[in-house]
Amino acid sequence: MPAAAGSVSVVVPVLDDAPALRRLLGTLAGTSFEVIVVDGGSRDGSAEAAEQAGARVIRSPASRGLQLDKGHRAATRDWIWMLHADAEPSPANVKEVAGWPSRPPGWGCFGVRLEGGPPLQLVAWLMNRRSALTGICTGDQGLFAHRQLLNAIGGVPRQPLMEDIELSKRLRRLSRPLRAKTILSASSRRWQRQGAAQTIATMWWLRARYALGASAEGLYRRYYGQ
Repeated sequence: MPAAAGSVSVVVPVLDDAPALRRLLGTLAGTSFEVIVVDGGSRDGSAEAAEQAGARVIRSPASRGLQLDKGHRAATRDWIWMLHADAEPSPANVKEVAGWPSRPPGWGCFGVRLEGGPPLQLVAWLMNRRSALTGICTGDQGLFAHRQLLNAIGGVPRQPLMEDIELSKRLRRLSRPLRAKTILSASSRRWQRQGAAQTIATMWWLRARYALGASAEGLYRRYYGQ
């Protein structure tokens, strides 16, 4: 399907994210964006909530990379904005994204903000610094890319884990990432549930293992106990 010039598709992979998804879709209501929710088999009514909000719903096996790739391939717009269901875009974020179609093709992400006091503010600062230094963006940062670049690398890697890291690596071979001018509020629930220090240690352990050649599927099974 040909892309509609000068426009943006938002792709949201979900799995039992109904409350957060309702908030996100409420924020996106009234925008000109095409909103595609890719449901990985939710049992909490996520898909139904998305349909009620007017989003396009695609069913998929649960795998974030696979879900993102299916959403990207179903999108009909030039720019693809990949958001977690618990992201909290502001009116300033939405206004900036609406202006992307005037830019040449590229890719990048947002700097993030985490609510929850100084420890999480430090985590957000470290995430933003790491991304700026390495050119690697994570899903929490609201990755975005023009479909020309996604098509050039064969789409989003269909991995259950580390799909954002692998996607950034492949896109980085084409161009350096852009940094959005506005800051995106990301969910603090994972950090608060597991603790900032434990979450950082786990994430860096997973990334180190992946960099040393461990498979995304094997890491996913070990991380999630499957």
